[in-house]
Amino acid sequence: MSDVVLGVIGGSGLYDMEGFTAQEEIQLETPFGDPSDAFIVGELEGVRCVFLPRHGRGHLFTPSEVNYRANIWGLKKLGAQYVLSVSAVGSLKADISPGDLVCVDQFIDRTRGRVESFFGDGIVGHVQFGDPVEERLRQIVLGVAQQVDARVHDGGTYVCIEGPTFSTRAESHLYRSWGASVVGMPNVPEARLAREAELAYTTLALCTDYDCWHEGHDEVSVETVVATIKKNVASAKDVIRLLCRAMSEMGPIDMPAHHALANGMAIMTHPDRFPEKSRARLELLIGSYFD
Repeated sequence: MSDVVLGVIGGSGLYDMEGFTAQEEIQLETPFGDPSDAFIVGELEGVRCVFLPRHGRGHLFTPSEVNYRANIWGLKKLGAQYVLSVSAVGSLKADISPGDLVCVDQFIDRTRGRVESFFGDGIVGHVQFGDPVEERLRQIVLGVAQQVDARVHDGGTYVCIEGPTFSTRAESHLYRSWGASVVGMPNVPEARLAREAELAYTTLALCTDYDCWHEGHDEVSVETVVATIKKNVASAKDVIRLLCRAMSEMGPIDMPAHHALANGMAIMTHPDRFPEKSRARLELLIGSYFD
């Protein structure tokens, strides 16, 4: 088996695919509380995979209730180096149709009140986030996505809203005026936290609807979203399988995100001033940089 460890965050059915050998389910306790569910660990195409149902099996948590810090910490603890986030989105562009896949490369954060950082409580860190998606990983995902039976879009901006309600019509038109491509709910602060944890992160966005801006199309409904998601899930599974095959052949790849803390230089607080409790909580993330 390859030394590559891939984390996959998404719907609870993604790991239920031909070829995936589940070896164990791991329920972790983290310094940041409980993750969304047990981590399903196994092998696919020669790659160790760690699957996590983002909203819990049975879809128990709203996007605002997901414990993003615990989820990302858990993936880091279990050895993940790369993270593929699979997310349902609404289209903000006429040429992105329901059923299409989008390999996004930017985010606009419209959430409010979510905990967005591992840092704080006496340890201050400032991590670069100008390019929030790990481009090398995104290109690999794009390449394999183009091999599946779905239309794929290279790049695009993802507007992350708080939810759980969908956008108003005025909001949808506002996001379109910004040039954004899709709108969704869970990917921020997930992407920010992955960067702080030095995990290479990218998103595969599954378009389910035209949000509510498109004249001639019904306003988005739960029924519409669910029906299209069922079609998208098969495409997502194909992408995951091909991604694992490609990464198994390539082996581990060093990517910029793996050095996001710049050997500890992103930590502003002097180590002598680290509160003991906060340092212990961040040990997994920063411990290698401070003896």
